[in-house]
Amino acid sequence: MATKTITLELDAYEKLRQVKRGGESFTEVVRRAVWLDAPATGEGLLQHFHNGGSGISDKYLDAVEKATQHDPIPDDPWA
Repeated sequence: MATKTITLELDAYEKLRQVKRGGESFTEVVRRAVWLDAPATGEGLLQHFHNGGSGISDKYLDAVEKATQHDPIPDDPWA
């Protein structure tokens, strides 16, 4: 595969380096990046979950669900 050399300012390089996972190349970091100006799509969300999801564990979600069962909605939400 062909490669291209690019120049980054130090702050941009540090952002990439900080999110780089062990053994991951910078190419892989850029490929898994989520670009904020890209339109959100169902396909993109599905791909996000296939690539490791939201990072929220099932244990945490179970704890939240359990806590909400013991947190009744007040009669007057403004009280």
